[in-house]
Amino acid sequence: MIPDLAATVAALAGRQLRDDEAIAVAVSGGPDSLALLLLAHRAFGSRAQALTVDHGLRPEAADEASLVGRYAASLDMVHTTLRWQGPHPAANLQAEARTARYRLMAEHCAANGIGWLATAHHQGDQAETLLLRLARGSGSAGLAGIRPRRPLASGVTLLRPLLSATKADLAEVVTEAGWVAVDDPSNRAHRFDRTRARAILADNDWLLPERLAASAAHLAEVEAALVWTADAAWRGRVTVTADAIAIDAAGLPRELARRLLLRALTLLAPAATPRGPAIERLLDQLDAGNEGTIAGVAVAAQATATGDPWHFKVAPPRR
Repeated sequence: MIPDLAATVAALAGRQLRDDEAIAVAVSGGPDSLALLLLAHRAFGSRAQALTVDHGLRPEAADEASLVGRYAASLDMVHTTLRWQGPHPAANLQAEARTARYRLMAEHCAANGIGWLATAHHQGDQAETLLLRLARGSGSAGLAGIRPRRPLASGVTLLRPLLSATKADLAEVVTEAGWVAVDDPSNRAHRFDRTRARAILADNDWLLPERLAASAAHLAEVEAALVWTADAAWRGRVTVTADAIAIDAAGLPRELARRLLLRALTLLAPAATPRGPAIERLLDQLDAGNEGTIAGVAVAAQATATGDPWHFKVAPPRR
């Protein structure tokens, strides 16, 4: 079922877009993004602008971007092609290309006063994402899947208004318009995790994308509840001073203790990105009444009359 795009965008944005307010849509030329282009034109007219990123990974990419430009011009919509310049990595290519794509679009939106960027992620994408994150052992935050909105850059918010639509729904929109979508062979390359997940869904009719997407939505509600609970625990169990943080973790479920620990680390070492196994080892050390250092932060469980609060402080530099 195709959602009412104007109403969905307004719900995600928290308000109706003003008549003079532009919205950008990411359009690669595939069927999903072409459907978004058509739907955005119906909802917002020429206030919607199309952005295409040419990653420079395939010789056909420039022609595909030109095709999107012609489709946009037929709707009297502005179209801009953004190019990923410089050397491309040999490893993690899809992830790096995704990062570059969002960076380029965010920079364009910020430079042109566009506060909203919409992508064509749909129900099938949500199902694939849940499978991928299950395979990686993600927690509730990861299993919540693709979020319908998130900050992308200062003054720019990313919206996914088509998460309730199916791929077939979107393909029908394109067919009805008489348009021909781009066929990107990388979408079938089994060297990429996402295409393997897509193949699993296609080959197993008991794995219904709508049910997997529903599970992701339920987990998103669980995650929201955990965030709320962790905020309450932070207010009641944490003391922050100029150079240190103390956490009373006594009796807390491990997940809440983990979230408070991560928040303390973020405050004391904002640039650090400690990985899950290191966090788990530190939690085990603290539960045993020991101390440890992570991301340049020294953490110790110091016994007091009321328990063993955790004390966080930036570790002195090594000599």
